[in-house]
Amino acid sequence: MRAVVRWGIVDRLTGRRRRTPPGPGAPRVEPDLGRILVADGRPRLTWIGHAGFLLAAAGWNVLIDPVFSMRIGAFYRRYVPPGLAPSQLPAIDVLLISHAHYDHLDAPSVGALDRRVAVVVPEGLGRWFRRRGFARVQELRWWERVDLGPLAITLTPARHWSKRTPFDTNRKLWGGFVVKGGGLSVYHAGDTAMGEHFVELAARFPALDAALLPIGAYDPPWFMEYNHMSPEQAGEAFLTLGARRLVPMHWGSFRLTDEPLAEPAERLRAWWQRRAPAGRELALLEVGRTLDLEG
Repeated sequence: MRAVVRWGIVDRLTGRRRRTPPGPGAPRVEPDLGRILVADGRPRLTWIGHAGFLLAAAGWNVLIDPVFSMRIGAFYRRYVPPGLAPSQLPAIDVLLISHAHYDHLDAPSVGALDRRVAVVVPEGLGRWFRRRGFARVQELRWWERVDLGPLAITLTPARHWSKRTPFDTNRKLWGGFVVKGGGLSVYHAGDTAMGEHFVELAARFPALDAALLPIGAYDPPWFMEYNHMSPEQAGEAFLTLGARRLVPMHWGSFRLTDEPLAEPAERLRAWWQRRAPAGRELALLEVGRTLDLEG
């Protein structure tokens, strides 16, 4: 709480807090519904915006941390519309929620989904879904796995925290996910700071096709580095993971901290020019863009 007061009040009043306009957000394209809705079994990834993705893998559709709302909580408005609306989604087989924070678990967005969808969440978060009519809810601890149809879904560690009300700080677990199926392996980090968990992740999952890593909400570093990564740290985490593709997320839609909306992508591009590993791909997507994961 002392750090929150320093950042939110003291640094603002004393002029130490960075003051820059939000600037332009992430670029956006209209979704290619012909590719998104076709059930051809090909693996694809569509960026909804922020940490939200639609993953098609092994013929199943997986929705991860979807936020379709134009505002989260009382303070944060959306600068870039979501890449998909709920009405444009294919039939969803599995919903993955990484943790309870409002920019990852949005009640109106979840409320728009069919209650028959399978839900996979960190330990302690299942009750929230059951109270809203979801019956197929699986809670996991770190490194636990659940098999759903052709998919194997593992909850992975993250350096972060959990809070949804004034009374539940860290009472629910948080994490990321590895989704495997149909020869594909995709890692969604949720929210996380830099940490040794990436080393263990690389050992357990040595052939990731894509690593979806957060690159925003890092400024000021003295406060944010315990729970979020800078773009450069995300790049180093990608090198540790050894994945084929880096898909940046958690930037360009909501201004959660002090950096301008587009700065994370600019800094990551600069890092990539200096440190790009041979044979790896930076997939810096526009909101609404669909990425083929074959080949």
